[in-house]
Amino acid sequence: MYLLELIYLKRLNPKMRHLSHKSDTALPLEGNRKASNADWHVIRDLLPYLLEHKLRVVLAMLCLIAAKFANLGVPILLKDLIDSMNLDLRSAQAFFIIPLGLILGYGALRLAGALFAELRELLFAKVTQEAVRKIALQVFEHLHALTLSFHLARQTGGVSRDIERGTRAIQSLVTYSLYNILPTLIEFILVLGYFAYNYDFWFAGITLVALVFYIYFTVKVTEWRTHYRRTMNEMDSRANQRAIDSLLNFETVKYFGNEAFESKRYDENLKHYQAAAVLSQKSLAVLNIGQQCIIAVGLVLILWRATLGVANGTMTLGDLVLVNTLMIQLYIPLNFLGVIYREIKQALTDMDRMFSLLNTDREIADAPDAHVLEIKDYSRGPEVSFKHVSFYYEKNRPILQDISFSIPAGTITAVVGESGAGKSTLARLLFRFYEVQGGSIQIDDQDIRSVQQASLRKAIGIVPQDTVLFNDTIGYNMGYGKPGATQEEIREAARAAQIEEFINRLPKGYDTAVGERGLKLSGGEKQRVAIARTLLKKPAMLIFDEATSALDSKTERAFQDELFNLAKNRTTLIIAHRLSTIIHADQILVMDRGQIIERGSHQQLLAAQGRYAEMWKMQEHQQVLTSE
Repeated sequence: MYLLELIYLKRLNPKMRHLSHKSDTALPLEGNRKASNADWHVIRDLLPYLLEHKLRVVLAMLCLIAAKFANLGVPILLKDLIDSMNLDLRSAQAFFIIPLGLILGYGALRLAGALFAELRELLFAKVTQEAVRKIALQVFEHLHALTLSFHLARQTGGVSRDIERGTRAIQSLVTYSLYNILPTLIEFILVLGYFAYNYDFWFAGITLVALVFYIYFTVKVTEWRTHYRRTMNEMDSRANQRAIDSLLNFETVKYFGNEAFESKRYDENLKHYQAAAVLSQKSLAVLNIGQQCIIAVGLVLILWRATLGVANGTMTLGDLVLVNTLMIQLYIPLNFLGVIYREIKQALTDMDRMFSLLNTDREIADAPDAHVLEIKDYSRGPEVSFKHVSFYYEKNRPILQDISFSIPAGTITAVVGESGAGKSTLARLLFRFYEVQGGSIQIDDQDIRSVQQASLRKAIGIVPQDTVLFNDTIGYNMGYGKPGATQEEIREAARAAQIEEFINRLPKGYDTAVGERGLKLSGGEKQRVAIARTLLKKPAMLIFDEATSALDSKTERAFQDELFNLAKNRTTLIIAHRLSTIIHADQILVMDRGQIIERGSHQQLLAAQGRYAEMWKMQEHQQVLTSE
């Protein structure tokens, strides 16, 4: 075993060697769980889902036991049939003397065993599928409840692979444990009991010792092999992550002509996976050979005892056939115990990764007494207040430092400043994607930490700087702002976003597919779809985070008028780079390095001859150069 391990580790690069040892103890998502306890954690997490259908589980177990009794009865009836045949078959009366009842009983028991087995699967199918559906849905919902920082740190390909393998592992675990391990265990107990009751101690003793050695050997070798399977999983996830990341950045790969480079990176992970897979197969051969040796020794010993019994007259030929049949019937499923045990361990490992996702701390959760956000006057919008807000993503890099300002209900506040000043962070904090480290954010005198997040986000609409669309139609992406919206409502939002004319020119109109992340649309078109989507939501508060950055000048001027008309009845926060888009704002905040250094109206800030005035002059100069 260890020779194979050394060969394997030598084939891996230094980084891979570290990974193989690491994967032997814990997976990235297993947290601080010890490998020895992880399996029991998984089973404990799974049981409540299976036990929701207690009656079906009990009936399935009864069918399982009945099927095993029927299987045990088959060789016993065969023994009686053989013993009853000890007569002269050439006699004319032989045909009538043969116990017809034993033959019919033999056939009936075989049929009963098959029927009970099928009935067991029929009863338990719904239990398994319900568990799979509920767990998958719960993980999906939990992923949406996790913080933005979690999703920024994780790779989507790896997460989706963990969920896929985890849900598939539930079916594998139930199949192998309920349909293989448990039936074999019950049959083994029945066979031992039958041997102990009907024959001498040696039959039960040899069978028990052989099985104990078999199980011990199988468990030990399979445990040794498990970390190779974990390494295979890790490499599989990494390869999948690499492939998805590369395909999502298809244009970038093409721009730089790095197809060969991406293929090489992908192939590196495939090679590591291949190395682990080959070693896993070799170690499986070691396991199978050892198992067959134990089975052969046990079978030879028990047949030797049975042969001696026939020779000295204490056993019949029927007993010899019975013992042989029972042992073969018992050892056939044991032949696959190594594979089954490995698959169960693999299923538990995969499920552990999925349950680890489910057990990941949400970080930002509703307080037990959280209430629905109450807007005093929805027709005007809420009053928003930032009170001494401080925030950082990393402790040594502050983003906001003691920020305080208010947006009166129904007014427009614009925030300007250089990149990295913390403008977009204001919007993320308003949506409570992150918790502030100091101060508070209030909406109509309600701390957003004390209200339900769903009601908070329902009241706010945003047009982000980087618009990402679903791989569906334009109509679907617009209607996402209000699920169930009528076609006329979607058209009205499209007109307000200055995109209806473009849509009408398309052959399929609103049914035009936008492609992965909306790549079939230009930046300006995507932004206008996002604007329409937000307008359709009709929130009490609007946030425009560089909402017009991808629009051409003509469309931007047309949209500015529409924007300020919409903002008259809503509280609006505009995060802008182009100052020409916010000159009509009621209040303009100028930020620099996480602090507000100037505030006032457009005219007041120009008169102050400060940072805002400098930015205005610089942008005017750039516009003159562009027009020339």
